[in-house]
Amino acid sequence: MSPIPFRLAGVAAVLALAGCATTTGQAPAGPLKKPELEQIAAQQQGRVPVSFAAFLAQVAQDRPALAPLAQRYQRREALTPDETLQAARLLGLHNRLLNQAAVIDTTARMVALPTFRGSVPPHEDPQIIAFGRLLGRMAADFGLQYRNVDNRVFEVKLPGSGSEEFGILTHADVVPVVASEWVLEDGARLDPFKLTRVGGLLYGRGSIDDKGSIATVLYAMKAVKDSGLPLARTIRLMVDTTEETGGEAIRYYQQGTQLPQYNIVLDSRYPAVVAEKGTGALRASFAVAPARPAAPGTATITALAGAASANAIPQTATARLQAADPAALASTLQAAATAFVQQYTPQGGKFAIEVAPRADGVDLKVTGASAHGSRPEEGVNPLPRLALFLQTAGVPLADNGYAQATRYIADLFGLDYLGNKMGLAYADSFMGPLTASPTLVRENAGKVEVTANVRMPRGNTPEALSAATQAKVRAWGAANGIAVEVAHTQGNWMARDPKGAWLSTLLNIFGDTTGLPAAPVSTAGSTTAKQMPNAINFGPAMPGKKYTAHNANEYKEIADLDADMQMFTEMLLRIGNLPQMQ
Repeated sequence: MSPIPFRLAGVAAVLALAGCATTTGQAPAGPLKKPELEQIAAQQQGRVPVSFAAFLAQVAQDRPALAPLAQRYQRREALTPDETLQAARLLGLHNRLLNQAAVIDTTARMVALPTFRGSVPPHEDPQIIAFGRLLGRMAADFGLQYRNVDNRVFEVKLPGSGSEEFGILTHADVVPVVASEWVLEDGARLDPFKLTRVGGLLYGRGSIDDKGSIATVLYAMKAVKDSGLPLARTIRLMVDTTEETGGEAIRYYQQGTQLPQYNIVLDSRYPAVVAEKGTGALRASFAVAPARPAAPGTATITALAGAASANAIPQTATARLQAADPAALASTLQAAATAFVQQYTPQGGKFAIEVAPRADGVDLKVTGASAHGSRPEEGVNPLPRLALFLQTAGVPLADNGYAQATRYIADLFGLDYLGNKMGLAYADSFMGPLTASPTLVRENAGKVEVTANVRMPRGNTPEALSAATQAKVRAWGAANGIAVEVAHTQGNWMARDPKGAWLSTLLNIFGDTTGLPAAPVSTAGSTTAKQMPNAINFGPAMPGKKYTAHNANEYKEIADLDADMQMFTEMLLRIGNLPQMQ
């Protein structure tokens, strides 16, 4: 391949390549990998210049093999493809070392905006509007192009020299919180909408899903622009505002805007996601009013609660019970709770039941471990445990909608989240198993609604799965004399085979930067990649770590943020200059 034209604009650094006066015959430097990158990072700590040219010269002093690259860059000469790769990798490292504090500060400003869906449409929500204004100000400061598409999608562009462009997709909206659950192990309480650093972790709603990624890619775009390195393709960052609640903003955007033909989504996990399960919501409803008068000696459930959103495994689940003899009710439940916790605490998992007496009854609180709705195996779901406890504690329950809801959860889910109790379990060898987890309970229009988060892999269709789940629930209701309304909306799975240069480039970036195995993967999550042509998810969750999106105490590891900064920057340059994407 011929050298890539290099037209360096606006770089006024004076490079001093002391110790590298001659480079004739110097062996070319191989692509830098994790050990070398970390060594350079350690050497540069405390002396990182603002200019990439000065940074490159400084690195070349310690690594003479990089001197030819530094000299070509200084003289604004064409770089070979190998030198372009090396420059992209070093620019990523420079961005990481120079701008970490700025990215954290930007993430904090974004987290401070509670952009979960409220009572008004998102495009009319003051928090969403404020988020768009923040992006607009940053784009102007960075010399990037900005477009607000009716407060549905916010667009930031870094123009390239050619006619092609590729997309980067993220989202600004977040899932709601249960603020009382944001408590650390030492008892310290957190504000979900204030980014809080504790050791190497950044706590806050949206820190990993997706506000940290938005801040990171903005600084990556700035780094590429400021470097003056050539960019053939235009980079289009698209920030969605309804990803967590149906994706209507992207559909609105598509009506008036042509999408890039190739897209990278920053909303899942590494190394590169090429298949996603389909997300569904199975909703069963029960009339709140008693089906028959309460018998003497029974307790009446008057309230029941789980997660704040259907796509999250809750941290806590609660129930309120009334009884004629509250003290006796509390005594019975407390005795049953001790045995129940011993029997059902998973190995290494967190599980507790609190019994709090009240003047007219008892409040129950079951604590588990929150997780993303797509990854129930990473949490301990307290809602089915609460339901099972209420059904087995030896306390007769008045026959109302809440009691029927707990029986439904206990009978058709129990502590299983793989569809076994409904007889619907199956798995795909690449995409993994079907999961179905009860998460959200709410009272709506005189009914108790229980929503289960369903994740469907390849091997079924939305129509067939929906029909099967509804038939199972209706059969259960008929067998138990319980009037139940049921509905199941189910999204489809996605599996793609994006062979070619852009996938191999992403895998190379990830493997060399992290030292971890790099192969395409699937995810149980469902993102807007399904709505985009030729879309691959690239981060931000690292393999082998719990994904804290949608969790109480959501956090982003600073070490992972550093890796994102480095990889996103390199990604923009290398994907932006590929001769061909496929």
